Amino acid sequence: MTKTQGNNSTSTTENGETSNETDSDTLSTVDRAVINAFQGGFPVVNRPFESAATALEDRGVDITPDELLNRIRTLNHNDVLSRFGALVNAEEIGGTATLVAMHAPKNRFDSVAEAVNDHREVAHNYEREHPHLNMWFVVSVADADRVETVLNEIEQETGQETYNMPKQQEFRVEAKFLLDGPIADGDIDCSDIGPTPEPINRQTLTPPERDLIVEIQGGLPISETPYHDVADAIEADPSWVIETIARFNLEGKIRRVGVVPNHYSLGYTENGMTVWDVPDAQVETIGPAVASLPFVTHCYHRPRHEDVWSYNFFAMTHGRSVEESERRIQMIHEIMNEHWDVTDDDWDSLFSTQILKKTGIRLDERATANTVS
Repeated sequence: MTKTQGNNSTSTTENGETSNETDSDTLSTVDRAVINAFQGGFPVVNRPFESAATALEDRGVDITPDELLNRIRTLNHNDVLSRFGALVNAEEIGGTATLVAMHAPKNRFDSVAEAVNDHREVAHNYEREHPHLNMWFVVSVADADRVETVLNEIEQETGQETYNMPKQQEFRVEAKFLLDGPIADGDIDCSDIGPTPEPINRQTLTPPERDLIVEIQGGLPISETPYHDVADAIEADPSWVIETIARFNLEGKIRRVGVVPNHYSLGYTENGMTVWDVPDAQVETIGPAVASLPFVTHCYHRPRHEDVWSYNFFAMTHGRSVEESERRIQMIHEIMNEHWDVTDDDWDSLFSTQILKKTGIRLDERATANTVS
């Protein structure tokens, strides 16, 4: 349950910063190029590795389509990647998810965690450093009304009050974990290589679309023709699969297609949730400014809870060392200070100390509930 820290020796990056060395230091230059390049978007065509290899060659990385395929397959097998495939935007598929905080007394922490985790609607659960609200979990449901029911059940089972913090506005969700090496800015985006269908922007799914989402939510086959293989699995036409995935990209149902790194394997072991008491009138201005920082992976406006939780702005950062995380938080602090005088009481940083549960969002239930014939 405790996060893995990896090796803790240090090295100096090209810009003079010191960072922790981890198992990621054994990755080759080409591996680093592949990881950096394809967090931004993969081709949606019948043989995507051909176009992707060409894009790498255009940036000075000599690789064949077969070599690229085999490298991604090996990175995935070695858990350097969480998966290869589509990053589905669950909110656009149906249902809802919300962030919840609670206090778990030290002498009952494990039993409270067990009770929370026993709810299949709880997708993620972390212990975080906070003197009171030390347990943070995500509830994902097909029916928004179900959130209140789940939280009531948890309160009855644990005897602890829950604090629901649903997203009020999203400023950024883009978790890129880049490495020192080629294409360090992660700026290759091949998502425009493929069909350009007209968006439909329908709120519901058709049964074939639901089957497609359920099939690809855990990743694509790492093969020469991954979309064709998906089509075979759901007994659909390959051209329809390719066109629908491309359309979902345009509509926002899919955030991107590409490699999804295991950030712990890459050395990003410092998971910091910074929270801020931003003046309400400043949220609309500060949100985009903080979201523009490349190391901010999630950025939201959420509700306060009177007398318990005074913060209304959340910005998630990840770092490869405590020092790197502190520098990144300081950069957020500087942006905040440009808009109002931030005091020590106006912010906090809650680092995760344990992963208590991480099963991912169950899209099958949410997609099915949002499907119409």
